[in-house]
Amino acid sequence: MSATGSGYDLSVTTFSPDGRVFQVEYAAKAIEKSGTAIGIRCVDGVVLGVEKAIVSKMILSTSNKRIHTVGIYNGVAISGFAADARQIVNRAREEASSFKSEFDSVIPGKVLANRLSGYVHLHTLYWYYRPFGCAVLLGNYSPKGSPELYQVDPSGVCHSYYAAVIGKNKEAAKSELEKIDFTKVTCKEAVREIARIIYKLHDESKDKEFTLEMTWACDDTKRKHRKVPADILEEAEKYAKDLRAKDEQDSDDDDDDDDDPPPAK
Repeated sequence: MSATGSGYDLSVTTFSPDGRVFQVEYAAKAIEKSGTAIGIRCVDGVVLGVEKAIVSKMILSTSNKRIHTVGIYNGVAISGFAADARQIVNRAREEASSFKSEFDSVIPGKVLANRLSGYVHLHTLYWYYRPFGCAVLLGNYSPKGSPELYQVDPSGVCHSYYAAVIGKNKEAAKSELEKIDFTKVTCKEAVREIARIIYKLHDESKDKEFTLEMTWACDDTKRKHRKVPADILEEAEKYAKDLRAKDEQDSDDDDDDDDDPPPAK
């Protein structure tokens, strides 16, 4: 019975006999069906990028944002239920504002990440709550610190990363990110890499059309969290599309070679 979760998934406070909390696992499944979000910590800042599905051609492209500014130097990328993630974003803004009022200083990325993870974990402790059906990536580049990237999961677990990915195609994107040298990559290079990975893993035959949202906090923006300039984003998308078209052409050529009959003896 515990293998399917039957009888042990009615409350977030119930453990199965093998030590699992099924409602938290179900929340993770919701994230796997959402658009891919990628964050990269660079030598000169941090970059966040999200694949935002176009659910209707009548929706304005500026609505339903998947990356939010929560402080001058902090940005949050989300994957999963947008409504759930909005509550985490609002909490992050409250924490940043409270820290500024109390200490007259911008909130460090580590402090904000730990406070958010505690807030998310709180929703796994009481029967009248349910876990958040989302995960978030937190990018920070404060004036007195180095670039930081954190991931907060529905369980409340928080880790710091050189690069992180949430959403669908998570494992494939991880394999691509592991090829990057994080001791040398710059923000402008990371913009191209994120665009390349998202376009490469997007399945046009199965997935909906999407727009690519991307922000950064880097030396060029005086460490403030800002949208990636339109010209840089367009160039990165063109680079990604050209690479995808080249890969598809090479794949078609290989298929044609396989179809050729063997030479006559």
